[in-house]
Amino acid sequence: MEEYCGYITIIGKANSGKSTLINKIIGKNISITSNKKNTTQKNITGIKTKEIYQSIYIDTPGIKLYKKKELERLVTNNNLKIIKNSTLIIFVLDGISWKIDDELVFNKIKKNNIPIIVAINKIDKIKNKNTILPHINFLLKKINPITIVPISAKKEKNIIVLEKIIRSYLPKKNHIFPKNYITTNSLFFSISEIIRQKLIFFLRDELPSTTSVKIESIEKKINNILWIKAIIYVQYERQKKIVIGTKAEIIKKIGILSRLNIEKEINKKVHLLIWVKKIS
Repeated sequence: MEEYCGYITIIGKANSGKSTLINKIIGKNISITSNKKNTTQKNITGIKTKEIYQSIYIDTPGIKLYKKKELERLVTNNNLKIIKNSTLIIFVLDGISWKIDDELVFNKIKKNNIPIIVAINKIDKIKNKNTILPHINFLLKKINPITIVPISAKKEKNIIVLEKIIRSYLPKKNHIFPKNYITTNSLFFSISEIIRQKLIFFLRDELPSTTSVKIESIEKKINNILWIKAIIYVQYERQKKIVIGTKAEIIKKIGILSRLNIEKEINKKVHLLIWVKKIS
């Protein structure tokens, strides 16, 4: 039986909804989401296999155009390789706004001659739906992508339509991953991301951008309980106090919610230990 397989890179500005989109397509939360910019810090891979089709999605960190070197970063080193190896690019827009920043990014990625699908996201938030079609016509004349799909990743509007279009562009190629694979994320990485999501939830703008989470160890103990040791790294001593909170209130809440979330994801009982350390 013939098989079809290809890589699809998801690109867009920060908070455009890329992570929500990949989660809805895959059917599992493999990329954390929040209203805080730069939530996705590394490329996340999601795999969707449907009969003879295998789509491999790469969720890239949100582009922040107010940073001077962001465009250069977008098409250099590892990202350049990812884009060039892609079958398709999904360029996610935040609603019907189109600014010079969006045009700069689009013009940069189209130089790779990879077909680009524009996904106008968050259409559920557009009060006047009559503005969507004129905006689509504007974009078709302005940038001429292969197609434009208005979607709501959060409400799962037109996600199936988008997937059908994606499958029509997949080349004949043997599947790269087994059909039960949904991500290449390691267990260590997935757990660290869950903890980082709770950090963002509780601290939001107080969370230092340099904060990172590392899983020191995962051990199976008596009764099949997983003992997980995690470290939250901060840059300065004063940031430790922010993460820990008064009477350790914040770190306790982060630990409890993280443990519940981890248990739900891996379907096992977990004992979670979290330390906060300053980067030495």
